[in-house]
Amino acid sequence: MTAVTSWAPLRWLRRNAVVLAGLAGLLYLLLPNAVVMLFSFNNPAGRFNYEWRTFSTEAWTNPCGVADMCGSLTLSLRIAVLATLGATAFGTLAAFALARHRFRGRGAANGLIFLPMAMPEVVMAASLGTLFLNMRVGFGFTTILIAHIMFCLSFVVVAVKARVASMDPRLEEAARDLYAGPLQTFLRVTLPLAAPGIAAGALLSFALSFDDFVVTQFNAGPSTVTFPMFVWGAAQRGVPVQVNVIGTAMFLIAVGIVLAGQLTARRRGRSTA
Repeated sequence: MTAVTSWAPLRWLRRNAVVLAGLAGLLYLLLPNAVVMLFSFNNPAGRFNYEWRTFSTEAWTNPCGVADMCGSLTLSLRIAVLATLGATAFGTLAAFALARHRFRGRGAANGLIFLPMAMPEVVMAASLGTLFLNMRVGFGFTTILIAHIMFCLSFVVVAVKARVASMDPRLEEAARDLYAGPLQTFLRVTLPLAAPGIAAGALLSFALSFDDFVVTQFNAGPSTVTFPMFVWGAAQRGVPVQVNVIGTAMFLIAVGIVLAGQLTARRRGRSTA
């Protein structure tokens, strides 16, 4: 009996090794976010927010207390929203074309879609910067927006295409059999079925655009300083605590969106069961 009980913990570890490894990896990934969140309540003694000193909510009550920070944050949000709308619109159309239609060059187009995801980001940034220079386009808001749409487009296409490929075409055939027109079929059947993939691509585009530094640095003008560029410049003289506040707020908003999506999907599953 003693030998059996002594091996029980080992058997439990073997059965749950994958789950424990996954939880350990998840905690490791979330550890930097926890540190950023903790130091958003810090009151540093000097310019650098690297050592814990005293608890303070001053940065939360005055998130725009640092000059030009909220202006750069607003610019990043504007670019991210517009880039998300553009990339989602063009990416959704491209995904439907690649998944549903046969045309000459379809294989080459599929390969080109993956190039921005596979190549180093600095290569795409330098290429776009060179293109704008040769076309004599002034660097600024427009060039950043075009560049962000370009590198977000591939992620939207991949997400939406995977969803469209898994859709049952018999549902659309049933709608046409019930005398639904092409527009009605698309709006009432196809689009709701593809909505999870479109939403995933849009959220991924927003996160990539808001967080991007390399592509933005190569295609920004002297008066267009996004939030990542502001953080990079502030790091040389000391990152203010308000940066931790913005990072914590964005992380909590993202977690809230994910949880809301999970709860909505669970409720829909229960209602259809």
